[in-house]
Amino acid sequence: MAFSPLRHVIRLGLLAALFLPGIARAAPPLQLYIALTPPGGVLKPEPGTYAGPVVIDKAITIDGGGKVTLDGGGEGTVLTINADNVSVRGLHLTHSGASHDKVDAAVLVRAHDAVIENNVMDRVLFGVHLRKAEGATIRNNHISSLPRDISLRGDAIRLWYSSDNLIEGNDIADARDLVFSNAADNRIIGNRIHDSRVGMEFVYSPGNEVAGNTIDHNVTGIAVIYSSDLNIHDNRIWNMRKLTGSGISLKESFNAQVNNNEIAHCAVGVLANAPLQPENILFINNNLLTYNDVAMYFYGEKGGHVLHGNHFDNNFLDVMGSGPHTVRDNHWQGNQWDRYQGFDLDGDGVGDQPHRVWLYADRIWMERSMARFFRGTPALAMIDFVERLIPSSVPDLVLQDEQPQISTPGAVAAISRPAAR
Repeated sequence: MAFSPLRHVIRLGLLAALFLPGIARAAPPLQLYIALTPPGGVLKPEPGTYAGPVVIDKAITIDGGGKVTLDGGGEGTVLTINADNVSVRGLHLTHSGASHDKVDAAVLVRAHDAVIENNVMDRVLFGVHLRKAEGATIRNNHISSLPRDISLRGDAIRLWYSSDNLIEGNDIADARDLVFSNAADNRIIGNRIHDSRVGMEFVYSPGNEVAGNTIDHNVTGIAVIYSSDLNIHDNRIWNMRKLTGSGISLKESFNAQVNNNEIAHCAVGVLANAPLQPENILFINNNLLTYNDVAMYFYGEKGGHVLHGNHFDNNFLDVMGSGPHTVRDNHWQGNQWDRYQGFDLDGDGVGDQPHRVWLYADRIWMERSMARFFRGTPALAMIDFVERLIPSSVPDLVLQDEQPQISTPGAVAAISRPAAR
């Protein structure tokens, strides 16, 4: 049942005259239109700009058709949803407050089964804030924060104790993070997140699925902390070179599936700590890692993770670890290495000899951080050559892949170097 504001022009005029002096010179408040919309109704405001903030406390649909702006006036959250089964679409939400303590946002959802889709949110501190909300759909929105230093912006989407939500097809730029805090079993599908700080950050948030997203030109791609059973697959993550940015980092987060991702042009492609218990391992399979400074870095005292079918191509260093067993004790099998120097004489697609990585001159800059400035220089290359030719001591074995896969020309489509921005 559609609701037309034109039917209530006289009533709104009387209300404005009685309670809102000067309203003729300012944007009309959308709250009046919402108050006159019956539960289950559809509010389609006339094109134009309306004043917020707005609170929705009944199940209605607001459809702006892409021609309605809701201006928060720089105070608090622009639109708050306190009722189940509310839909908000086709609005331009702008000009929220600027308080981090109050989490001033474009949309605050404190109910279940909300639909927030096809909206534009800008000049807002936070974008969409879900607080103890379940079953929401956040789809096809364009979200950006206030024009501030990156650490002073708000999160584009923030989930707090919110589960079973779908975040799909959003374009997020110039924000801070996308944060999941104590938020389990959500699906984050097909979004683009760029020019922000952390693409996605999971804290005590198990069981989430992250698939088909493009995450680029941030400080960090996906950060997982104390969040197990994640399924991170088929994402394209590239250009995390600011500071020591990583494509995917996992800390104390186990039984995660990290499969079929493309990770390129990062300071570190995949960063993970050693498993605390034998059963607390990661499964990192069939990923393409290319043009990274370090494709994979493991820290801790022991290994144990499963790494099968990954393709390492044109990285400055394929693997690196904080201790002698951190990398070597992982289960490496069936990976493709562009540095493999063996042959496949029987043509079965598997190298005839294991792929072994030894630690030669790399130990200089690994152990002395100041020496990293000289990575790739002729001097360090000469030291490495001499170490390999006449080693002064037995080098450490970093890893051994017993069944390295041999790639055929054209079999793997590597990511081309992105154009400079």
